[in-house]
Amino acid sequence: MFDLADAGELGFDADRLARIAPFLSDAYIANGRLPNAQLVVARDGRPVHYTSLGKMGDDGRELRDDALFRIASMTKPVASVAFMQLVEQCKVALEEPVTRVFPEFADLSLYAGGGGSIPFAPGTPAPPMRFVDLLTHMSGLTYGLQNRTNIDAVYRENNFDFARNHLDSDAYIEKLAQLPLEFAPGQGWNYSVSTDVLGIAVERISGMRLGDYFEQHIFGPLGMKDTRFGVAEGQADRLVDAYAYRPGKPPKMIDAGATSKLNRPGTFDSGGGGLVGSIADYHRFATMLLNGGELDGTRILSPKTVRLMRTNHLPGGADLTEMSSSLFSEANNAGTGFGLGFAMVIDPAKTLMPSSLGEFYWGGAYSTAFFVDPVERITMVFMTQVYPSSTYPIRRQLKTLIYSALTQSHA
Repeated sequence: MFDLADAGELGFDADRLARIAPFLSDAYIANGRLPNAQLVVARDGRPVHYTSLGKMGDDGRELRDDALFRIASMTKPVASVAFMQLVEQCKVALEEPVTRVFPEFADLSLYAGGGGSIPFAPGTPAPPMRFVDLLTHMSGLTYGLQNRTNIDAVYRENNFDFARNHLDSDAYIEKLAQLPLEFAPGQGWNYSVSTDVLGIAVERISGMRLGDYFEQHIFGPLGMKDTRFGVAEGQADRLVDAYAYRPGKPPKMIDAGATSKLNRPGTFDSGGGGLVGSIADYHRFATMLLNGGELDGTRILSPKTVRLMRTNHLPGGADLTEMSSSLFSEANNAGTGFGLGFAMVIDPAKTLMPSSLGEFYWGGAYSTAFFVDPVERITMVFMTQVYPSSTYPIRRQLKTLIYSALTQSHA
């Protein structure tokens, strides 16, 4: 699958890296907590460790090296890269109001009460939302899955979180624009559908459907041949089954790969969570980010743009403990900032995990994850398929195992 480099030459203890596979097997696979697991660890883009364990799903087939996974919110960094490509071409600017592309958002208001069986109370007009607010999740939008407020409940009623088969992008924006914001744009942080809106902005600015834009400007140039919205015709046997966590019981299969709706075209390309892809493809994407926007001679973004994206944009250098109102996100809060599409470590000590200052990362709702450490030049991509991602502490455990195997540090 991966041509592994000599771990010792790249500053790793091979015996310590070898702890990873038995740990995953004993702690998660053998007892059924996870149906499968794939992990690739690399330094300078060169893989030093690869693990593949478990089954494709309930049919008992061994996990394929080229298995396809629902990467969910790991779509968000891809959509953010796409938008920043348009910024580099001066087709749009971060500080511009989103009404330039979304006139439907001209009359947004702030939440003032109501919801459910009671109509929303008239709220004060919201200050202009900017594109940077979408990238940083400081837009005032939300997710139905947050399950905190009456606004979240209306998002669930409209199924904004999973719009693939029941809305097109214009209908999505039209319905979303009718709801109040949770807070004034730029004044708080809430994990939300912001990146879905950002993906629709890419569509309107480029004149292309989002999946076509990704293929032409990101996936094709990077050689990511297996990543797309949905599953290519004839490839259903490569899609793993998806599972949902059940306390005290093995996860329950909720979407069989062979019969998934992902095998049929959707009406909406979700920039916030719709991609299906392989571990090899996302390793290429992560390596491009590590290299400051370039892979194998193909440049996707400039180094300065990538640096801007992986810099904390929370006001006053705050971390998410100070800004977040989310019950759920793919980030830890302590010592964690947020940039243009990624969370990043701004205080390693506060995270209580081995990490580097400036390390950036994200994950997906089915427990997938990746990180890029620009100090140690390390990348990791982890694939599995159990919802939700907050179920197990596996991301912390993997980071601990990887950094404990590092013998030559650049820090």
